[in-house]
Amino acid sequence: MNKSSILVIDDEPPIQKLLEITLKSNDYKVQLASNSKDGVIAAAIHPPDLIILDLGLPDEDGQQTLLKLREWYNNPIVILSARDTESEIVQALDNGANDYLTKPFRAGELLARIRTALRLVHTSEGSVK
Repeated sequence: MNKSSILVIDDEPPIQKLLEITLKSNDYKVQLASNSKDGVIAAAIHPPDLIILDLGLPDEDGQQTLLKLREWYNNPIVILSARDTESEIVQALDNGANDYLTKPFRAGELLARIRTALRLVHTSEGSVK
């Protein structure tokens, strides 16, 4: 049983629903936020094990949200965005994203990337001290 928690910050209801169904069916706990403000608040109140962040948010550019989160949030952040230019991807990775996946995406690949990010966190937690 997995039960890692994932916060999805994405303003598209069909993507939110797809991610919620996919993640819950793979035994993840899921929180949803439709904008940057709600996402940052949700992450602060109930820090998830991983955040999936869209860059095209209605209230703030996702790159700015990423920078805000990285001021205090140390767990993995996976970008899931329609933005697919190399400069956007490089900027997100330089701003602290652990991984970047473009929409449309394959659910199996996203799940594998989530497992990898969470495994790296658990491995480093176990080996550092």
